[in-house]
Amino acid sequence: MNFLNAFAVGLKEIWANKFRAVLTMAGIILGVASLVAMTALVKGIENGLREAMIAVGGLERITIYPAPVPAEQRHRMDEAVGFTMNDVQALRRSVPLVTELTPEIRLTGTLARGRKHFRPYYLIGCWPGWTQVYQYEVEHGRLFNDVDDDEARSVCVIGTTVRDELFGSPKELGREVIPLGEKITINGQLVTIIGMFKHFESETDRKKRELEQAHPPAAAPKKGTVKRRASNRSSTTVFDVKNGAVILPINTAWMKFHVSPVSPLVPDPQLTGLSLKIGDPEAIGTAVQQVRNVLMTTHHGIEDFGLFTAEKWSEGIDDAVVGARISGGIIAGISLLVGGIGIMNIMLASITERVREIGIRKAVGASFRDVFLQILVESVVIAVIGGLLGLAASTGLVKVIGSFSPTDNSPQITPIAMLVAFSFSVGVGVLSGLYPAFKAARMNPIQALRYE
Repeated sequence: MNFLNAFAVGLKEIWANKFRAVLTMAGIILGVASLVAMTALVKGIENGLREAMIAVGGLERITIYPAPVPAEQRHRMDEAVGFTMNDVQALRRSVPLVTELTPEIRLTGTLARGRKHFRPYYLIGCWPGWTQVYQYEVEHGRLFNDVDDDEARSVCVIGTTVRDELFGSPKELGREVIPLGEKITINGQLVTIIGMFKHFESETDRKKRELEQAHPPAAAPKKGTVKRRASNRSSTTVFDVKNGAVILPINTAWMKFHVSPVSPLVPDPQLTGLSLKIGDPEAIGTAVQQVRNVLMTTHHGIEDFGLFTAEKWSEGIDDAVVGARISGGIIAGISLLVGGIGIMNIMLASITERVREIGIRKAVGASFRDVFLQILVESVVIAVIGGLLGLAASTGLVKVIGSFSPTDNSPQITPIAMLVAFSFSVGVGVLSGLYPAFKAARMNPIQALRYE
């Protein structure tokens, strides 16, 4: 018997016992669907994390932040100088890998316009280069310049969420408000808006928004009903934080908001951090070492600072993805194993029912290979059909998962995942059919013909 004939016989056997075959395939279907869905979910999470990492500067960014003085240096705490403009100047002179550098003064406060109030995610005094380090782009108006900084002008650039909270969102008003020249207060200080950043969103949110614009809802909500905001987001994302930012010239923040803890009339000379960008991500290790050496010099050998790079973030993403794939793969593999046991069980039952048939075939000349191939192909056919149905089911399962997963982590099915899952299902079919096929092929034809 050739392979095509064996395949045809396998299909006829499955069709003759449809309900039993479907129950046998259930384990394979669930295993393949869960494996594809798990891989799609992990891929979506990975895409969201990497997109967020790029949105805040990517691998080129280095953030320098204050850290507690190490225990072995606490006897020298009085010598700790903290972050000052001296650090900024030393880094500009001594680290040639740096392409952008900005001091930071992070503030806490409330924005107000009339009766509307909002606490921004970021309220920072900085240099204009801060927008280059953190991948911000001014869409309306302008960014403050050196003159604004030198004169400590009361100007600011805001994100779209700040605009929405204080002036109204485009959805509420039916039009886009661009509040250039408008005045708001920050902790009671009057400040003029001179620029507004573009709206930042994930790729998934962008596609969803464009789809809603192309296919608006058919009917508006009736009067008297409460319209609830539909959102799948379970937490604040990087893009929410970027849209909720307000930045000021650093001298404005310094002179008008960053007061000394000793006297509220004297500006605090301390910076709250530094951010820089290097030109070559491959040289991040060298740049970090150079920055550390410079700061150890300006801080008199006291390591009261820490360095954060997106490289550590990227490595964390890789580790998390590998761990999720391994754990999800084990769970899906167990499901496929259960499906394989079901196939083996049903093939053994099938052999018991067809003992006389096998005996007749062997009596008229069927070889060991012919019987072995027939039973093995029947097992593989069940696994192949189950695998194909599992791939179809995985599409629906992924849509269900995507309906309640965070929008930045929408599951993404990949062809490789589908190929791997289907290959596993075929492999399970082969392994599950080996023992029943070997058992059937070894039957003695005389004993098989006498079987009742």
